[in-house]
Amino acid sequence: MNAPAGGHSSSGNAELITQFGIWWKTHQTGRVFDSSGGFYLPDGSLASPDLAYLLPETMRPITDEQFGTLLYACPDFVVELRSQSDRLGDTQQKMETWIANGSRLAWLIDPFQERVFTYKPGAAVDIVGDASIAGEGPVAGFALDLAELWKRYKL
Repeated sequence: MNAPAGGHSSSGNAELITQFGIWWKTHQTGRVFDSSGGFYLPDGSLASPDLAYLLPETMRPITDEQFGTLLYACPDFVVELRSQSDRLGDTQQKMETWIANGSRLAWLIDPFQERVFTYKPGAAVDIVGDASIAGEGPVAGFALDLAELWKRYKL
């Protein structure tokens, strides 16, 4: 069992889900999951990102009965929002695990350094420190307003 999130993480997750949800409403394809969703990955591990998105083709083999439980699927897009208690190296390794198991795009957001590490299969990790980050691949057209997210970490 995980401990409840602190104020920064909870507020940051709410902003992340809000922005992504607005984007999803424009095309309503695939499924969005919040930080309480768990996924059994092909390597047998169980993981729960702060935000996950599955494309329709990833959802297709999942039955209605299976959908009511933890999913045996790897999200096409995942976001991890680093909390104060997360060690950066451990969280970076988690991102590598997502990619190794089939995620097509993964973002590790470090709100304390105001940067985003982007992970894609077969590519070097990129670091973005701009006011926004544009989605690609499974989330083409999505843009996360990082300036708005950073506000959640200041009183």
